[in-house]
Amino acid sequence: MRILVIQQKRIGDVLTSTIICNNLKAKFPDSTIDYMCYPNSIDVLTENPNIDNIIPVTNKIRKSTFGFIKFIFEIRRKKYDAVIDVYSKLGTNLITFFSGAKFKVSYHKWYSNIFYNYSYERFDAIKSEYGLAIENRLLLLKPFFTEKITNVKPKIYLKESEIAEAKNILNSYNIDPEKPLIMFGILGSEHYKTYPLDGMAKIIDFTVAKTNATILFNYIPNQKEQALEVYNHCSDETKKHIIFDLYATDLRQFLAILSQCEMLIGNEGGAVNMAKALEIPTFSIFTPSVRKETWQLFENEAKNVSVHLKDLKPEIYEKHTEQYIKEHTFEYYAEYPLELMLKKLETYFQEYKN
Repeated sequence: MRILVIQQKRIGDVLTSTIICNNLKAKFPDSTIDYMCYPNSIDVLTENPNIDNIIPVTNKIRKSTFGFIKFIFEIRRKKYDAVIDVYSKLGTNLITFFSGAKFKVSYHKWYSNIFYNYSYERFDAIKSEYGLAIENRLLLLKPFFTEKITNVKPKIYLKESEIAEAKNILNSYNIDPEKPLIMFGILGSEHYKTYPLDGMAKIIDFTVAKTNATILFNYIPNQKEQALEVYNHCSDETKKHIIFDLYATDLRQFLAILSQCEMLIGNEGGAVNMAKALEIPTFSIFTPSVRKETWQLFENEAKNVSVHLKDLKPEIYEKHTEQYIKEHTFEYYAEYPLELMLKKLETYFQEYKN
């Protein structure tokens, strides 16, 4: 079989959809499985033995009608037996439709029957130990599996050389190996997914006071000004524990450095999903407008904990729609009781030690 999995959008989405490839390769070990994504997500797929080829959808393809039509015919020439379109937007509808595949699989929309011969209603509110983002992806495997699927966790694969390089980088900063090393995701993938920077600094102060940890910040050079703002809000004592200038030059290097950390704390998003795929414990803060039921992944495991305003003040969600809350995100970030968050974090530290 030749199989194409399509998942565009953000890194967390792309990484989560790898469970489709992992299960298909286990069932059909002789199959060829290709994965279509945006170029910025390739690094979370690299070295995955269940993916044979990565097909990047560049801006040149996306923004040129001629380039897109040419791309569609290039996909058609690959003669896929199955196309699983997790993204399910107009562009991928067309790619799937013209692929010529026998199995054309995606989520149900009112027009789905035009493009797909297998389409499934997304779960909206079921109780899940994994999270709806996982459950909804498993739905797309129904044409190929009758048995219960148990391989549900995305995984990132690092080379020994990448891990060795990360250890060398950490050694070059004379980081004390006897102290915990904690990565902080100080910035979200979007402005509205970023917990206020002064509040994040208080969480870092608390973490250092409770754990005596060495702290790394997850940021890239063009975010240095915001990272510096968080740093400047921290206490003088905390600043002694922060290795501010240590940051990764690319995503693979970040993943390797993250793999050496005790845990990741910070804004829910791609970095949290990557940490989970590396089996690194996480404590994440959700933006008020993101549905926790979808992205609270693997919180059946004690090492993964999150904070969401819906847990702290559910009455807000009874009064307002998710769209309204999104439009007033920073007003609602102010509703997070910092004292309760720190208490939950302290409990997390205590349980993690045990």
